[in-house]
Amino acid sequence: MNGNHEFMRRSLAAVWHPCTQMKSHERVPLVPIRRGEGAWLEDFDGRRYLDAISSWWVNLFGHCNPRINAALQDQLARIEHLMLAGFTHEPVVQLSERLAALTGGTLGHCFYASDGASATEIALKMSVHYWRNSGRPGKDGFLAIEDGYHGETLGALSVTDVPLFREAYATLLRPAHTLPSPDWRRAQPGERAQDFALRQAGALEAHLERHHARTAALIVEPLVQCAAGMAMHHPAWLRRARELCDRFEVHLIADEIAVGCGRTGTFFAHEQAHIRPDFLCLSKGISGGYLPLSTVLTTDRVYEAFYSDDSARAFLHSHSYTGNALACRAALATLDIFEQDDVLAANRARAASLSAACAALRAHPRVRHFRQCGMILAFDVADAPAGFARRYAQEAMARGILLRPIADCVYFMPPYVVDDDQIALLAKAAFAALDATLEG
Repeated sequence: MNGNHEFMRRSLAAVWHPCTQMKSHERVPLVPIRRGEGAWLEDFDGRRYLDAISSWWVNLFGHCNPRINAALQDQLARIEHLMLAGFTHEPVVQLSERLAALTGGTLGHCFYASDGASATEIALKMSVHYWRNSGRPGKDGFLAIEDGYHGETLGALSVTDVPLFREAYATLLRPAHTLPSPDWRRAQPGERAQDFALRQAGALEAHLERHHARTAALIVEPLVQCAAGMAMHHPAWLRRARELCDRFEVHLIADEIAVGCGRTGTFFAHEQAHIRPDFLCLSKGISGGYLPLSTVLTTDRVYEAFYSDDSARAFLHSHSYTGNALACRAALATLDIFEQDDVLAANRARAASLSAACAALRAHPRVRHFRQCGMILAFDVADAPAGFARRYAQEAMARGILLRPIADCVYFMPPYVVDDDQIALLAKAAFAALDATLEG
């Protein structure tokens, strides 16, 4: 363990790790990774770990993917970055055209940033500025969903309902109004998920009837609220939300930062509700997990509200690395893989294999609410002991699997390159880790 130990010591001395109580690493050591290939990560002592959460949900086609590598190497010989104010380049144009085409041209304008929280900020600001440019500056409030997560910058935190994050910075925020979650686990016994979703949508209708004149937008994670413990809802809720937003003239923002790019079974999660949002936020998997990139797609109607000779009517937002050429080229290579390998069809078979392999987990006496949406599979653990998430993660790592439970929710979100043998290994190790954690 000498290689691992030395690298951990250096990291703890110099790196302040994200969303981490650094003192906890006195008890729980960092995991130093030397290299990755496919679904595997390898540490400095040669031990391998199956990356069953796609490195925080970003890595779609495996680490060191040869096709994405080749695209980046080609791009390095052309242009690595170019400021997008007053200039443009081929990768960002191609990417914008291809993303717009995936929405059937409905969302034909792309604004770029570097991370998911920034995409949330852009969509929120763009919505409020649209209403201002349209002569309705009073429409400046937001609606969000209970337990929703949209990032940790100040604007994104204002529409994020995670007390641990919001309470620490409460004095800096302008909180949104929070609506009841359509999470089907909250349905009454015997109530269908679809009926529950429509019942929960009643709260949205009631709020908009009273407050639509001051409401700019509703933001939602379509189908799966990931950071809420993989809370899943029926598409009927999203369909009803679209109808209500249209009726009351409120924007619908689809935060597909985690659930887009094929994760739920369709390329965009909102497609399963047969609707289009006014704003679509993408990040994480859009670059295949290679480089920081996010984008907000929106409509002609929104774009035209900013198109003017008046600089004050322009969208006043920028990032130094907006539309980075390398990141856009990685995203183009990612879209190529989707097309060339018919990934969505392959993922349907892969998701079925994942479900079948987890039959024993589904039957475990402590497992509750076993659920799946495409390439996201999750279950809750009844009467989970204190410190369950940390202990379970350690037991899984001891068995060569990278898993990161959220409270008492264990979830799998593997890259789209896992094969049947790796899926079988994941299911077996997850079961053994659960028993070991509960016994311990």
